[in-house]
Amino acid sequence: MSEQSGEAGALWGGRFEGATSAAVAALSRSIHFDWRLAKYDLAGTRAHIRALQSAGYLNTAELEKLDRYLVQLAERVENGSFTAKPADEDVHSALERGLIEIAGAELGGKVRAGRSRNDQIATLIRTYLLDEAKAIEALVVELIQILTARAEEHMSVAMPGRTHFQHAQPVLLSHQLLAHAWPLVRDLERLDDWRKRASFSPYGAAALAGNTLGLDPNLVAAELGLTGPMANSIDATSSRDVVAEFSFITTLIGINLSRFSEEIIIWATAEFGYVRLADAFSTGSSIMPQKKNPDVAELARGKAGRMIGDLTGLLATLKGLPLAYNRDLQEDKEPVFDQIDTLKVLLPAFNGMVATMKFNVERLEELAPAGFSLATDVAEWLVKKKVVFRDAHEITGQLVSYCEKHGLELHEVPDAEMAAISPALTPDVREVLSVQGAIRARQGAGGTALPRVLDQISALRRQFGVLGSGESVTSQETAN
Repeated sequence: MSEQSGEAGALWGGRFEGATSAAVAALSRSIHFDWRLAKYDLAGTRAHIRALQSAGYLNTAELEKLDRYLVQLAERVENGSFTAKPADEDVHSALERGLIEIAGAELGGKVRAGRSRNDQIATLIRTYLLDEAKAIEALVVELIQILTARAEEHMSVAMPGRTHFQHAQPVLLSHQLLAHAWPLVRDLERLDDWRKRASFSPYGAAALAGNTLGLDPNLVAAELGLTGPMANSIDATSSRDVVAEFSFITTLIGINLSRFSEEIIIWATAEFGYVRLADAFSTGSSIMPQKKNPDVAELARGKAGRMIGDLTGLLATLKGLPLAYNRDLQEDKEPVFDQIDTLKVLLPAFNGMVATMKFNVERLEELAPAGFSLATDVAEWLVKKKVVFRDAHEITGQLVSYCEKHGLELHEVPDAEMAAISPALTPDVREVLSVQGAIRARQGAGGTALPRVLDQISALRRQFGVLGSGESVTSQETAN
C-alpha cells in the first residue's frame, strides 16, 4: 500500500476521489527547478489579469488590487520572504498560493480563468530564455572584444598554421586568434535569428484549443514585450523547438570554446611553448609542486561534452511526442537551465584566461617556417613561371624529399642542387622562401596578409567596439 499525499496547493483535483500517491506527487514535482521562473510567471499573470479586465471578468478596482498584490508578491519573491514549500507542485501552484495569501481566495481565485499551465509554461520558458540570451550574448561579445584586442597586440607575429595538426603554411597569430572570433560572431547571429521565433506568445492557447472567454492574446503578448500570439493553439502548447534551438546554439558556443581550449592546452605544453597562462587562471597539483595546469581550458572542453548531453537528452525527449501537451515536456527546462548556468560560470573564467595569457613570440616565429611550410609558395611560384601545377607540385615534392634526406630547410638548398631537381627552380625562387613573404602574398579575401587582418579587426571593431547608432556588420562583411 502506497502512502497518500494531500492536495494542498494543487491546481486540480475536483474529479478525484482519493489523494495522489506520495510517490507520484514526488515524481510530478518540478518546484525544485522551475522556481527560477517565478518572476516570469508573475509577469505573465500581470498581463493575464489585464486581459481578464478587458474582457469584463474583472472590474477596474479588482484589476488594480490584483496588480498591486502581484507586485507585492514579486517583491517578496525577490527578497526571499516568500519561497516555495516542499508541498508545492510547481512554480504556478506556489505563486497562486502566495497570491491567495495576500488577496484572499475569492479575488485571487479569479486569476486562473482562461488559462492553463500548458500555455503558461510555454510562455514562461520563452521569456526566460529571451532574458538569459542577453546575458550570454554580453559574455560572448566580451570574448570577441578580447580576441580582437589580442590580435591587435600581435598584429605581425608569424606562427605555424596547421592542417591535420601538421605544419602547413605560416600565418599571422592575429589571423589565428580572429579565426576563433568569427564562429562566435555567427553564434550571436544565430541568437538574433532565434529571437524572432522565440518572441511569439503561447498565452491564450489555454490547454490546447484556446479559451472561450474572449481574452485578447495580443494584449497579453504586448504586455510581455512579445511580437504577438502564436498562430495555432495546439502548436503553442506542445512545441518546444524554440527551446531545442536555443539549446543547440548554446551547445555550439560551448563547442567553439572547446576547440579553442584544445589549442590553448597544447600551446601551453613544454613541447610547444607558445603561451604561458597567468597564475590567476591556472591551478596547481596536489602532489607535483612544479605543475601549472590549464584547468580553465580543460573545464571548457569538458563542459562542452556536458552541454552536448543536455541537447541530446532534450531532443530525445521531444522526438516521439504526439500533439498536444504531454507531461514529458516538464523535462525541457533542466537541460537549458544547466546550459545557461554552465556558460555563465564558464565564460568569465575563459575570457580572463584569454585576456591574460602571454604569447612566446620568439618561439612562434622560430617555428613558423618549420616543417617545410613554405612548399606551397614554391609550387605557386612555379605556376607563376608558367609551370603546370601538376608538374609544379611534383617538383616541389622532390625538393622537400631532398631536404628531408639532407637535413635541410627549403631555403638552405644550394642553387645548383635546386637546378638539378628542376631547371625551373632558378635562384629567384628564394624571394618566396621567407615567412613574411609568404604571409604578405596572401592578399585575397580572408587571407592571412596583414591588410586582410586589419579588415577583420575593423569589421569587428565596428560591430563590437564603439558603435554609432544603428551601425552593424555581419560575419561576412570583411572588406577586401
